[in-house]
Amino acid sequence: MNRLSVPPLHAVTRRLAAVAAGREPPERVLRAPRLLSTSTQRTLPDREIWICAGRIAAVRPRGTFSGDGAAVVDCDGTLAPGLVDPHVHIESSMMTAGAYAEAALRNGTTTVFCDSHEIANVCDLQGVEWMLQDGRQAALSVYLTVPSTVPATSAALETAGGDLGPDKIGAVFDRWPEAVALGEKMDFVQVVQGDDRSHAILAEALRRGRPVCGHVYGREFVTPYTASGVTDTHEAIDAQIAEDLLEAGVWLFVRGGPPTTPWHSLPDAIRVVTEMGASAQRVCVCTDDRDADDLFGFGLDWVVRQAIAAGVRPEVAWSMGSLNPATRYGLDAEVGVLAPGRRADVVLLDDAFRVRKTWYGGVLAVDEGETTEALEAAVGARYRYPAEAYRTIRLDDDPHLVPAAPDRPRTANVMRPAPGILLHHERIELGPGPWSQLLARHDLCFVAVVERHGRGGGVAHGLLRGFGLRDGAVASSVGHDAHNLIVAGTSEDDMRTALQTVRRQGGGVCAVRQGKVLAAVPLPIAGLMSDKRAAEVARETTDLKRVWTELGCTLPYMGFNLISLSVIPQIRLTDRGLVLVPQMQIVPLFE
Repeated sequence: MNRLSVPPLHAVTRRLAAVAAGREPPERVLRAPRLLSTSTQRTLPDREIWICAGRIAAVRPRGTFSGDGAAVVDCDGTLAPGLVDPHVHIESSMMTAGAYAEAALRNGTTTVFCDSHEIANVCDLQGVEWMLQDGRQAALSVYLTVPSTVPATSAALETAGGDLGPDKIGAVFDRWPEAVALGEKMDFVQVVQGDDRSHAILAEALRRGRPVCGHVYGREFVTPYTASGVTDTHEAIDAQIAEDLLEAGVWLFVRGGPPTTPWHSLPDAIRVVTEMGASAQRVCVCTDDRDADDLFGFGLDWVVRQAIAAGVRPEVAWSMGSLNPATRYGLDAEVGVLAPGRRADVVLLDDAFRVRKTWYGGVLAVDEGETTEALEAAVGARYRYPAEAYRTIRLDDDPHLVPAAPDRPRTANVMRPAPGILLHHERIELGPGPWSQLLARHDLCFVAVVERHGRGGGVAHGLLRGFGLRDGAVASSVGHDAHNLIVAGTSEDDMRTALQTVRRQGGGVCAVRQGKVLAAVPLPIAGLMSDKRAAEVARETTDLKRVWTELGCTLPYMGFNLISLSVIPQIRLTDRGLVLVPQMQIVPLFE
């Protein structure tokens, strides 16, 4: 446990009662001209917060405490509860939880609900438990929504390194108190179709009284999916499906992301509140996935400000990022509100709702955007992953990355990026002719997905239309969700250079042109995460994005990483081949 840890409430109720009653002095008093009450969604004037043992003992009118023995901090701004992110994948930040905490606290986020299905797909149950240990040492409250869809599809459609069936999922619930819900049930088609394994996994959560998180596309799926026990989702891409979900009794996690990424569905989905009259009582905001550099500039506080800009009242918007998610998971007695007994997770906001200071468990962790000595010590003592976590890239020596060119006219099944995170399925006529001519004529590049878990070394080939890559190659070991290697390029030589670069690094993302590595982000922990500090990973990520753009890639690399995610329509490429998602069927590259 790090020095910012807070004791459980049952261990300190006597002290809190004594401080609240005035028999003992608080350890710290925070005073400000305004306090944002998420309980009543009002801004209250002139308040002070009495803190003891990392928790709030009382909230009083400013100036009430006049004794000795407390450190009094006078603030200029609005005190508000720390933000609570109801749905994140820490691995997607490419950092460990210990490093992620530093960036999150800068944005006023003090609690996260993390679905660790990325590392589960690579390292099975032990990967989830590594993440839990990592979270326990982090300067952040990390709760687990237990990965529910590992692998995301059957072994006939893709090869993963992990397999979490009902027994393993039940064991996580029973062994780890941080496991508070079942993570997003991504195989919504199988759920609706009554798949035995999918419903057995749902049952492990439901019979323990744990909530079930969701992931669904298509309004036609909402009712049978909800009838199966799912009670939240973060995939509402517009106001119409958002309304369907709310009326079906589903908590709505409105996802905000940098506008240049596929994750920014908030402007349309939030219209269910701002234009269609729905209450925000069961609406939360979340980040879902964030690059390392985007986490600094587009944290949950930014998502809240986006909701305000869309027309949500500020106090309501902040509640959507704090009390509402805490309530969804039954933890509103712990976080999400500035009230007696709760953790002293407090942020100081300026008039534009930007975070100036963050207190985590009553200890100042971030001061005017800079980490404090206490947070530096906590980050320095973060969890170290075992050696086994660094040995997850297992490849055959020289896989073929490019298919043979057609020697006669053929119909090719091709992927084309669409707005958001969808990939359209197109059929085009190709050949005969050399690949150099065919790629240029049809705006194509090669894509290969290479199995990397040491389970046969399968390679599947595809063609991506409209990606914009004219020269060079890019590769990533972050291939959602099985996390096989994805390589795209216009020549096999550059594709092989990119693949071998990722292999040498033990995992990561890189960009190559004419045999030269232009940028790389090494991710040696499970091929998903760096072991460096947040700022260093952010710098590497920024450099990679710059080169990615210079190469002409029109699909952001987080969207590129989804090419193999075979639960998102219409077509994907896994190590087994091209998958038509609605039918869950493999089709050949050439018909």
